[in-house]
Amino acid sequence: MNRVVIVIPIYNNPESIKKVVEDTLNLNLPIIVVDDGSNIDVNTLLDNHKNLTILRHSTNQGKGQAILTGTKEAKKRDFEHIITIDADGQHYPSEIKKMLPLLEENSIIIGNRIFKEDVPNSSKFGRAFSNFWIFVETGKWLTDTQSGFRAYPISILDLDLTHNRYDFEIEVIVKHIWNRGDIKEVPIEVYYPPKGTRVSHFDKVQDNIRLSKIHTKLVLKRIFRLF
Repeated sequence: MNRVVIVIPIYNNPESIKKVVEDTLNLNLPIIVVDDGSNIDVNTLLDNHKNLTILRHSTNQGKGQAILTGTKEAKKRDFEHIITIDADGQHYPSEIKKMLPLLEENSIIIGNRIFKEDVPNSSKFGRAFSNFWIFVETGKWLTDTQSGFRAYPISILDLDLTHNRYDFEIEVIVKHIWNRGDIKEVPIEVYYPPKGTRVSHFDKVQDNIRLSKIHTKLVLKRIFRLF
């Protein structure tokens, strides 16, 4: 089996991180938690465990940078892949088992979230919007380009990645495909807490502006690549 480590980026999710980590530890896989400058140091929330490593950014640098920090640590320790899950409790760590048989050297695996009636319309629209633009940018139709439940090869560190917040998750897919990388998808169950109880750090103004900018930039680069 390819050597894999779970990377959990966290920023101010004190109510959910302990359960997410404990459930993930049940898989008997190594975990790297990257605390992206949370108000409360995650070290104070989690118990020591032989399979758990906690890294911390002194200031908030963005989800993408937290993933890259975890990936660089994984490379130092000779892992071949990382699997990322969110710290807000949306993802079921047990679903990681679906990804393990699919790991290959040059493949990103995306957990295709099975949307049910309780999923906000904004999430459905955001996914459709993102899927469309990534198709324009790559010619490849994907089902859930906004899912944070993913397996990455360590080789993503070799890509020319310049964005470090939520726009990272768009850029890495597109540039991986441009670099002749493969994308696989696997359906996963997800949990959406009742309205008003879910903690999200997605800024509907600033992050949507960032996403619009990255799509504009990638579309233009795609046009230049074609001609």
